[in-house]
Amino acid sequence: MNYVSTENWKFMRYTIKYLFVLLLALPFQGMAQQAPVLPLDSILQRVDRNNILLQSYALKAEGYKYSADAATAWMAPMVGVGTFMTPYPGQMIMEGRDKGNLMLQLEQDIPNPAKLAAKKKYIASQGNIEKATRDVTLNDLKAQAKRLYFNWLVAKQRIAVLRENEKIMVTMKKIEEVRFPYNQSQLSGVFKATAKIEDNHNMIRMQEGTIAKAMSWLNSLMNAPGNQAFDIDTTYQPSFEMAASYDTAALATVRKDVIKMNEGIHSMQLNIESMKREKKPDFRFRFDHMYPLDASMPKAFSAMGMISIPIVPWSSKMYKSEIKAMQYNIQAMEKEKSAMLQETQGMLYGMQYEIQSMEKRIKAMEEKIIPALHQTLDANFLNYQENKLALSNVIDSWEALTMMQSNVLDEKLKLYEMIVDYEKQLYR
Repeated sequence: MNYVSTENWKFMRYTIKYLFVLLLALPFQGMAQQAPVLPLDSILQRVDRNNILLQSYALKAEGYKYSADAATAWMAPMVGVGTFMTPYPGQMIMEGRDKGNLMLQLEQDIPNPAKLAAKKKYIASQGNIEKATRDVTLNDLKAQAKRLYFNWLVAKQRIAVLRENEKIMVTMKKIEEVRFPYNQSQLSGVFKATAKIEDNHNMIRMQEGTIAKAMSWLNSLMNAPGNQAFDIDTTYQPSFEMAASYDTAALATVRKDVIKMNEGIHSMQLNIESMKREKKPDFRFRFDHMYPLDASMPKAFSAMGMISIPIVPWSSKMYKSEIKAMQYNIQAMEKEKSAMLQETQGMLYGMQYEIQSMEKRIKAMEEKIIPALHQTLDANFLNYQENKLALSNVIDSWEALTMMQSNVLDEKLKLYEMIVDYEKQLYR
């Protein structure tokens, strides 16, 4: 017996020691596996830095830089070897000079430097358009990231509300289970409470799905694996910051699409300047060297310089018509830009008033309606505990409160998305 007791005691000591070490290790294991918390600013910076689509615009802009350098290159020289004034076989040759010559020919086109410089500036300006396009795309991606972040944030708040309200329903279910054996409640009340609890669980699962979807999409925007786990800053509170001015001149300096349009107009102006240079002449140099097939004849050469005459009517018609067409296009783009700024100004005023109205509605719901529903539920629950009120009445109060809290979160999500749309239109 003593031997058995000793073995049991050793086994218990070993088990207690193992459990103690395991309990000490659990917090550190949890810390090691805890997902990092990413604030909204950090996510937006990662989108700006890592998004693959945005990287493509930088590569395109770099490509235009090299294309601009290539525009200043000259055509390769042409070298030719052949015969000159050589008689056909079988012809009678009267003198030695009639034997002809072996000719070496060198030809080089020399483009006008002003033309090359103007063309280089025009092509280089295409890179600036790509950079402006990147800013427009970045603004769209930031708006998309903010929507996902706010959906995640509201889903977290919904889960917190659902879990808090579930505690009340679980308590009522327990009360019903205790009262049933004493015929103080009906079995249907237990089943109804159980159904409400399971329905609450389904609502939580739905919000968890929303969170998983937002996490995957945000990872894709940040060029990270879709299943990479992270969490958001649940203390973040989106706020509406009204612009200092909606003047069209001020909007033109911050809206990315207007900046892109300005770059497009500037590029077309440089193209017009390039087309105007088409009236300047180009040059060509040609040198011929002849080796006579008769040794008594002297070696000879021919040097020739040529110049184009682009001002003749049948040639100038091309670049003059192109210039006119681009000038009209620039005027059309200026009108389009003005219309866009005017439309944006009215849109921003409308969005501002809508956001302010939504904020007042949410404030009234949070400060007046929800507290009143809370008080109703508390009073009904107290009467229910004292067996003065039926379970169905308490469930009605619970559902009214839960629905109103859900409506508030719906309105908050709409408000957050309206703020995102406002910022997107302001800086688009």
